Amino acid sequence: MFILFKHGLVRPMIDKQLMRKRFSERAKTYDQFANVQKTMADLLADCIGIRPHNILEVGCGTGYLTEKLCRMFPHARMTAVDIAPGMITVAQERVCGEDVTWICADIEDMTWNEPYDLIISNATFQWLNDPVNTIARLYRALSEGGCLVFSTFGARTFHELHTSFSLALKAENIHEPFRIGPAFPTLAEWIDRCQQAAPAAHIDGFEWMETERFPSVRDFFLSLRHIGATNSMVGRYCQRPSVFKAMMREYEQRFLVHGEITATYHCLLIRMTRC
Repeated sequence: MFILFKHGLVRPMIDKQLMRKRFSERAKTYDQFANVQKTMADLLADCIGIRPHNILEVGCGTGYLTEKLCRMFPHARMTAVDIAPGMITVAQERVCGEDVTWICADIEDMTWNEPYDLIISNATFQWLNDPVNTIARLYRALSEGGCLVFSTFGARTFHELHTSFSLALKAENIHEPFRIGPAFPTLAEWIDRCQQAAPAAHIDGFEWMETERFPSVRDFFLSLRHIGATNSMVGRYCQRPSVFKAMMREYEQRFLVHGEITATYHCLLIRMTRC
C-alpha cells in the first residue's frame, strides 16, 4: 500500500535501506507484474544506436534488459549493478553462462576507473536522491562518443491515483500538504537536470503513456507490492483508514472503464551523447 507523506519545498528523500529490502523481497514476483517496465526496456534497447564494447547497466533488476544486451552485443564487456541483492540473484540465474560482472551496490555511492561506451538504465532513475550529481558522474564515465540512455517515469504517472487522493483529502476535510507516493518530474525537468549535469552533452528524449487495467484498486496496489514499488520515502506519514477508503471509492467511481480501473504510466526515455 502507498503511504501518505507530507511534502513541502524540499524534495523528500528515498530510504535506500527500505528500498533495497522491498525490491529484494519481490525479486521472484517482479517479472510477472512489471509489464510496463519490460515495454520500456524494449524501447530503450531500440534507441542505443551504437555498437558498444564496454557496457554499464544501472539498476539491472531481474536481468530482463541485461539478457537482451548480452544477445545484442555478444562481444561487449558487461557490468550490471543493482542495489538489491535479491534482484542480483534472480538476474544471475536468468543470464547464467554470460560473461557479466555483477555488482550489488547503490549507484549513487559508486566510482568508476574505466570508461564505458554505453551506460544504460531502465526504470531506475526515479529512485535517485541526487540525480544531477549522479548523472554528472555517469556522464564523465562515458568514453568519447559514448551514450547514457535511460528510461524513467514522468509527472503524469498514476494521475488517476493522485486525482482520487486529492478528492479524498477534500472529502475528509484535510488541508495539510499530504500526497500519496512520490512526485515525478516532467520530461522537460529531466532534460534540464541532464543539461545541468553535462552542459556540453547532446540530449534528446521522448515520452509516451502506457495504461494498465485492474479489477479493483486493491489489485492495482497488489501489483505494485509484487514489484517492490511501494513507498520508500522519508517523511511524516498519515495513515488514516478513512482517507484510503475515500480515495479508493473516488478512484473506482471516476476511473472505472468496462468493469476495470485504469492506471496510467507516463514513460520517459532520454539519451545523452558525449561529444
